[in-house]
Amino acid sequence: MTQRLTVGQAVVRFLAAQHSERDGVERRLVTGAFAILGHGNVAGVGQALLQNALAPADGEEPLPLYQARNEQNMVHAAVGYARTLNRLQTMVCTASIGPGSTNMVTGAALATIDRIPVLLLPSDTFATRRAEPVLQQLETEQALDVSVNDAFRPVSRFFDRVQRPEQLPSSLLAAMRVLTDPAETGAVTICLPQDVQAEAFDWPDELFRRRVWHVARQVPEPAALDRALAAVRGARRPLVVAGGGVVYSEASAALTAFADATGIPVADTQAGKGAIAHDHPCAVGGVGATGSAAANALAAQADLVIGIGTRYSDFTTASRTVFADPGVRFVNVNVKAFDAAKLGAEMVVADAREALTALTGALAGHHVDAAWTATVRRETDAWSVEVDRCYRPGPGPVPRQTEIFGVLNELMGPQDVLVNAAGSMPGDLQALWRASSPDQYHLEYGYSCMGYEIPAAMGVAMARPGGRVVALVGDGSYQMAPQEIATLVAEGLAVVVVVLQNHGWASIGALSQSHGSQGFATRYRMRDPASGLLDGPDVPLDIAANLRSHGIEVLEPRGTDEFRTAFVRAAAAGRTTAIVVETDLQGAGPSASAWWDVPVAEASRLESTRAAREDYERARRNQRHHL
Repeated sequence: MTQRLTVGQAVVRFLAAQHSERDGVERRLVTGAFAILGHGNVAGVGQALLQNALAPADGEEPLPLYQARNEQNMVHAAVGYARTLNRLQTMVCTASIGPGSTNMVTGAALATIDRIPVLLLPSDTFATRRAEPVLQQLETEQALDVSVNDAFRPVSRFFDRVQRPEQLPSSLLAAMRVLTDPAETGAVTICLPQDVQAEAFDWPDELFRRRVWHVARQVPEPAALDRALAAVRGARRPLVVAGGGVVYSEASAALTAFADATGIPVADTQAGKGAIAHDHPCAVGGVGATGSAAANALAAQADLVIGIGTRYSDFTTASRTVFADPGVRFVNVNVKAFDAAKLGAEMVVADAREALTALTGALAGHHVDAAWTATVRRETDAWSVEVDRCYRPGPGPVPRQTEIFGVLNELMGPQDVLVNAAGSMPGDLQALWRASSPDQYHLEYGYSCMGYEIPAAMGVAMARPGGRVVALVGDGSYQMAPQEIATLVAEGLAVVVVVLQNHGWASIGALSQSHGSQGFATRYRMRDPASGLLDGPDVPLDIAANLRSHGIEVLEPRGTDEFRTAFVRAAAAGRTTAIVVETDLQGAGPSASAWWDVPVAEASRLESTRAAREDYERARRNQRHHL
């Protein structure tokens, strides 16, 4: 039997019938669609979504449309949604041809770098070429089949262009395979020419049957496990680095049991924070360029590093300087062999929960030396004093951002979610935040994308209806992507948007100062006609008024005490509410304990740059290849 549907209708009908399963629990795989409809998709996929809503076929599941305001934002929202659900569910994003679709490229790069599944349906030019060049078409003389959507190829885990209806089934099935593969997942892109979207075809009923995609938990290969066990048993100062793979695998309990049994200290990455509770005796905090002094001191002494679900970004390794023991070795547990092989490690290609369970069982009776345990306690106790200092209100009239973090850390519970990305805040948060659960800390730092916070918080709120979600945003990030406030209002979602206003880019300003560039062009200033530079008065942007224009309540506390009161009020509002608080752009954060490789100009007429280059050359001598 066949059904006559357009390509757009077939895509929607197919997606509505897909499910994922892990540990015996089945879920809808694609639960909705973010869309901005234009001439590339309004009469194709857009019409199909309308038909799904108003005239579904017998047994066809709903695929609700969420009307986003910016195409990049809707991909970020889908990422926030999928990450919150541990990559077992996601959403589809569709956009018109030309700028609508290429606006999604940044979101695609973020999803692929962070290993988060999202499905993208960018509209494309005419497959028939009967009306070329169509509006917004890129013309190249060398290859007539090239379109702007080819920009998605390097940032997608799977890419296809459906030129004929007959090609659609194989494309859709391949897309679902990648979306549900823990090792291969990321952005999945299927380009749909606008004429093909509207073309009808007789599809076999089999295409639309209910399908369940089983998300496997790969068990460790016995020989690989034995090699890892030998390394652990032979180590005197082992250290675990827990990454996002621990969280996505729902392996927090297994990690805690491993730490309980062995006493091995556990550091975390941005994506892995909360995988073990901050108050566990083995929890030592964030490691790397923005990590805690405790974790970095232990990393410098470790003779074995056990990476679990981490891809070892330059921030995690402090640009390959933080693991400083001359004989340090690595054991890496990862579902992706590419990541497991990094730093010359013994590879255990396996699911994090399965590997941790196997390691814990095989290491029964094994425990680290008392001397290493005492070192761990000494370092973490000292760092706890530093966290308290940073969280405590300072003497200045304007609070440091770390004081605001202290209030949030105190008032947010284990099931609340903090969403943040990019700038100085992730650095301070990784070092200071006391995460009590793997759900609480949602930081995007793989792509470190400014503007991620508000749309991602929307995705988190959609994934956790009734939960408390906080989007923590700097004034720089806010100005890049505030558009989805309107979508939050339209959908009746409750997010507390906290904007820290400091009239500049704190992170890049500090980096500029420390690298000899004097903070140049890192503050929001008016141009001074006399100097010709952006060093005049502050730009008179009223962020609170901008937020109020969306029809939401905006609170403007002064200082940490008023902020505490404002947050309690906003969290209880049951609707999106914003807090705008002035913070000190120059306010000192936690003490730095590691390095990050940002090259400094090798030749300059500026003394500040020459001095910074000398510092850079000294620091670079500590880099290692770990081969």
